[in-house]
Amino acid sequence: MSTAHLTPELGARLHAQDGQPGVRFAVWAPQAEGVAVCLFGTATGPETRRIALSPAGNGVWQAFVAGLTAGQLYGLRASGPWNPEAGQRFNPARLLLDPWALSLVGGTARLALQTGHSVADPLHPTQAWADHQPDPHDNAAASPKCVVLDSATELVEGSAIAPRPVQAGDRVVLYEAHVKALTRLHPELPEALRGSYAALAHPVVLQHLQRLGITTVCLLPVHQHISERHLLARGLSNHWGYNTLSAFAPEPAYAACTAGQDPGSPEQAAAVRAEFRRMVDALHRAGIELVLDVVFNHTAESDPDGPTLGWRGLGQSDWYAMAGHGVPHNFSGCGNSLNVGEPRVIQWVMDSLRWWVQAYGVDGFRFDLAVSLGRVAALGHAFHPHAPLLSAMAQDPVLRQVRLIAEPWDVGPNGHHTGGFAPGWLEWNDAFRDDVRAFWLGHHASLGALASRVCASSDLFDRQGRAPAASVNMLTAHDGFNLADLTAYSHKHNAANGEDNRDGHDHNLSANAGIEGATDDPVVLHRRGLWRRALLATLFCAQGTPQLLAGDEIGHSQQGNNNSYCQDNPVTWLDWTQPDRGLAEFVSQLAALRRRHPGLRHARWFSGQPTAEGGPADIHWLHGDGQAMHAEAWHNSQHCTLGAVITVGEEGKPPAERLLLIWHAGRGHTTMALPPGRWSLRLDSARNFVALDAPAGQSVAGPMHLGEPTVCLLVQSLQG
Repeated sequence: MSTAHLTPELGARLHAQDGQPGVRFAVWAPQAEGVAVCLFGTATGPETRRIALSPAGNGVWQAFVAGLTAGQLYGLRASGPWNPEAGQRFNPARLLLDPWALSLVGGTARLALQTGHSVADPLHPTQAWADHQPDPHDNAAASPKCVVLDSATELVEGSAIAPRPVQAGDRVVLYEAHVKALTRLHPELPEALRGSYAALAHPVVLQHLQRLGITTVCLLPVHQHISERHLLARGLSNHWGYNTLSAFAPEPAYAACTAGQDPGSPEQAAAVRAEFRRMVDALHRAGIELVLDVVFNHTAESDPDGPTLGWRGLGQSDWYAMAGHGVPHNFSGCGNSLNVGEPRVIQWVMDSLRWWVQAYGVDGFRFDLAVSLGRVAALGHAFHPHAPLLSAMAQDPVLRQVRLIAEPWDVGPNGHHTGGFAPGWLEWNDAFRDDVRAFWLGHHASLGALASRVCASSDLFDRQGRAPAASVNMLTAHDGFNLADLTAYSHKHNAANGEDNRDGHDHNLSANAGIEGATDDPVVLHRRGLWRRALLATLFCAQGTPQLLAGDEIGHSQQGNNNSYCQDNPVTWLDWTQPDRGLAEFVSQLAALRRRHPGLRHARWFSGQPTAEGGPADIHWLHGDGQAMHAEAWHNSQHCTLGAVITVGEEGKPPAERLLLIWHAGRGHTTMALPPGRWSLRLDSARNFVALDAPAGQSVAGPMHLGEPTVCLLVQSLQG
């Protein structure tokens, strides 16, 4: 059967044609008038050969070059119209990166300044976009080069990684971390490993994660990325990495094998890949999954003042969702929303995701500003949970086996959709974050809101057969205050970012206990400790999927910076020299409590009805005095004490115990009468008390006297 009419696999792939081995190049550039591949001998050396590609149909250009092998360096050039008002910015003087390249070599530090148009000062552009003219100067010397890989060999190496640990959905505990920040200052790690993939694979770090009860590490972006021009102008860098340069290659700044430098050769790039795989293998062998934070809402090319690196030079109006006058939509706030309804862009995203699963062994993805991935041009760029890209992920035989987590908002019109994704997705729950903060830290809150959040926000997620685990509960995340600062600062302090404190959230629902920032006042420190333990106890005793931010367990502070994306320094590097070991132990015990008691992680939605005929209700709510809740009390924000009796067993089994959870925000003393029978106190966050079994618990028969902010868990056996 002839396959000449079929679209070839995109990118550079080893191939044999007419008995000759070589490389087939295939590039999607539907509006280009010509595309060429440029070959290089080294990352910084001159071009050695140029091959014109031929149209293959469907907007694809291709050529087979005999004799080329894995390790060959290359770049692309595309010619065509220069018409900024129509979104066309072709410039053959620009050496372009192949969006499907599996590896890059060469320096990337100042790529944000490699514009395709002439500009006097790319750090401070002033010219109107419509007036841009193509820069005639060849920039190959300043551009990194793509590397041809043997993809079959890469997949074999990926298959050798230890298998993914099996984690039931109700037992997942997420841990959001930054590769470098997590270990850069860890004194028990060899200096040469700190801040690297190898450090994350070190037994010291793995044991810490295991003690905490972490099942799944969620890493901030590890796709190779660059810093934006406004950060270069301030002498800062993009620490978080939400500015993707390559969707297929791991970020070399986190590789110990290259000392954090960009690889200068294919061999060094291969060492980075090997180090990343060893990290995944070590995590799997420790029983821990790996989820990657990925950015497919925009690329590193920014707005039209930004660089021309690949996508824009191959066809801006094809790769990006275009608004008027040749300007891309800006649903991400970064100036260039990807055209995720275009089949080739969908293919690029899907190829990237599958590559990370199959070649690197990762176990899932958290999608940054995921609403942007579900915007449909035919619906006026409105969000739809079954948009083409989201539907492609749902049915893909590789991706339907991994965890898919959405950040369910973006900054575009009608961009907030918590609970709006389809079954199979987990979602960050900002309602949990806000309502739980408000309850504990003295802001407007109601008992009804608290009850909804600790029951996995059934008002948002209980639909279409979704499970409580779909709600990813979080107190904090990389974006915003961390836990130490949430309880120590009433206002953001972002001056170090160079934006006159204008950046970052203003609605933080934080509190400082009377003094802003660092203090040695024992009364203030005591109050902050009460809040932190109550917040953490609420997180781990809530239905849904808990997510802990790295550093919250050791009391790390970012000095009040709630937008630390550009702080690659001790502001974000976790301080392991003075960790709050008591808080870390408290978190470890909370996770153990959650594992031990099925009523803290019920896999089904509570109904308020008996789970068996004649039995007790699965959940029964109590007012602060111990009596049953009444309608008015749910909405009264003055009330600050709530109780819940939970009677459920492990999935498919009858209940063996009854739990009583009490949340008391501490705005006045109260006495709560307990349901009949003898109870065993297993958790009192105010006293930093956790008991993991009955002998360690404290017997309680009378009323509970509640003063300071606390979460209490009491257990009553139903056996014997």
